Amino acid sequence: MTGIEHMTHVQRTSLIREQNDQFRKDFKGGHLLLSIGVAEMAKGAEASLLHTLAEFNDFSEGNDPYGEHDFGCLTWGGEAIFWKIDYYDLDMRNGSPDPADLDVTARALTIMLPCEY
Repeated sequence: MTGIEHMTHVQRTSLIREQNDQFRKDFKGGHLLLSIGVAEMAKGAEASLLHTLAEFNDFSEGNDPYGEHDFGCLTWGGEAIFWKIDYYDLDMRNGSPDPADLDVTARALTIMLPCEY
């Protein structure tokens, strides 16, 4: 990404937030993981769960203190569901050297029950 190394902290956070919001909608550039509990609960209704996740926008300073939109708790099927985005290198072996740079970052979005966190 050209010029990314010259961004301010606020600009980087804004870029990461936009990337996370987009990833939550299209899952491009990373991996989607369902915990065993969520996979069992969502059997046959995965599209509904993913739609609810894509529409999630209940962010506040309390649940998003760094402003990256990388974690949330939603209600689906009458149950609380946690989701978390983590940043890895492209081999998915180590953390990303720069989460704002899509050329070196793969995202992993994990959807889980609170008891599985």
